[in-house]
Amino acid sequence: MNIADRTPADLLRSALAADPGRPLLTYYDDATGERVELSAATLANWVAKTGGLLQDQLSVARGERLALLLPAHWQTAVWLLACAAVGVVVEVDGDPAEADVVVAGPDRLDAARACSGERIALALRPLGGRFPQPPEGFADYAVEVPGHPDTFAAYDPPGPDDPALVVAGRALTGGELLAAARADAAERGLGPGDRLMSLADYDTWDGLAAGLYAPLAVGGSVVLCRNTDRLDVAALAARRESERVTHFAH
Repeated sequence: MNIADRTPADLLRSALAADPGRPLLTYYDDATGERVELSAATLANWVAKTGGLLQDQLSVARGERLALLLPAHWQTAVWLLACAAVGVVVEVDGDPAEADVVVAGPDRLDAARACSGERIALALRPLGGRFPQPPEGFADYAVEVPGHPDTFAAYDPPGPDDPALVVAGRALTGGELLAAARADAAERGLGPGDRLMSLADYDTWDGLAAGLYAPLAVGGSVVLCRNTDRLDVAALAARRESERVTHFAH
């Protein structure tokens, strides 16, 4: 945690400065058996490359709007943090027809075609794999992102008063997002080094706070789980123990 953090982009910078090797986001998908562990350094690398894709390849600028049609997933967290770095306003489950850019998973491509701007598709396959056949009318994220630099600097960095996020009808500036994340962390009793396991989706503020922003705001980390309906109580309890989970949200 760094009390000097003023924008959502500062959260990752603070985590990186504190301990780049610390596991920051661990992701499970119980439909595929996937487990991905991202250190602060690895997550920052993905965010930098995605920021470069947005800013340098797609020419997306601060204040433009991005419809994010993705589930709770480690790559979704990357996009949220990359947009924060560029200053792009993320509209979770936003209307693609009203967005400058749309980012969609494989089950949302038909809806995403309503966007007249740039369209990015994510296969959401294990290990960040690409589509076997690129979807027509979309750039494949897994193909486009690797060539971008491992570091990122915004041409026009966002400030705390800039719009940052719209989720479930709630609009937040960068500063409001940080304040809400810290309030959520305080309500949950989260502190530095705590590890929160979240089963919640990213389509509400509560889900985003539990699965990303609140732990980062106080120097904690996240265990993000998807499709846990396939687990029994004992298996979920064993995961909580093996991942040294201190807090739980669903």
